[in-house]
Amino acid sequence: MSPDLTPAERDRRRLMLAFNLSLAFVALLLVMFVLQPRLPVSAMAVSPRDPSSLLGLLTAPLLHGSVAHLAANATALLILGSLAGSVYPRATVRALPLMWLGSGLGAWLLGEEGTRHLGASGVTHGLMFLVTTLGLLRRDRASIATGMIALFFYGGSVLTVLPHGDGISWQSHLGGALGGVLAGILFRRLDPMAPRKRYSWEIEEERERDAERNELEPPPPADVPVLWERPGDWVRGKVLRFPPRPPRTPPD
Repeated sequence: MSPDLTPAERDRRRLMLAFNLSLAFVALLLVMFVLQPRLPVSAMAVSPRDPSSLLGLLTAPLLHGSVAHLAANATALLILGSLAGSVYPRATVRALPLMWLGSGLGAWLLGEEGTRHLGASGVTHGLMFLVTTLGLLRRDRASIATGMIALFFYGGSVLTVLPHGDGISWQSHLGGALGGVLAGILFRRLDPMAPRKRYSWEIEEERERDAERNELEPPPPADVPVLWERPGDWVRGKVLRFPPRPPRTPPD
């Protein structure tokens, strides 16, 4: 990113980049949904504790059971992906594998046998918990604001990581959420914090402290007035010869 850009312009560029990447991923999900009738969904979904379904750890988030299922996850990906990617671009890139695999592992380990788990909702839960965890750990203005926005839109998803019997894969939600929390702890320092705003009273106090410190310190040599200067013909290292002493006469 060009160093000549103002902070506001850099923020807008990061936001647009994060939104465009999230939109591209949503477009990929739409393409997969259109092709889904021709795909081996059973092999690409996660079947709990079935070794033959381990491929689903990578492919299950790309599949969806209905248009409503896809629309709900697409909206969450656009909002949470734009938030996380614009404020924490480095942490989000490294967190995606943890959330993606955590979603599948949660379903594979905790799901009921004979069921199939698919959808990107585990990744959306991971993004929400990633943003919230980073807001709690970093506690700068941007992090707190981002966490509050995520909680405002998707705070109810905290409850969907708990067991419930409405046909929703809470296991994949839990796995993705744990991946987001772990990523927030591991990668909380990857993205630099924005400089803290300094208020006028802080600047005045700093000036007063500097003035007091300068009163106690001696001035630099260049500021000390010169009371005597060497003559212009003085040569460094010149040897001055003194006349020899007369010999001492011993007393009688």
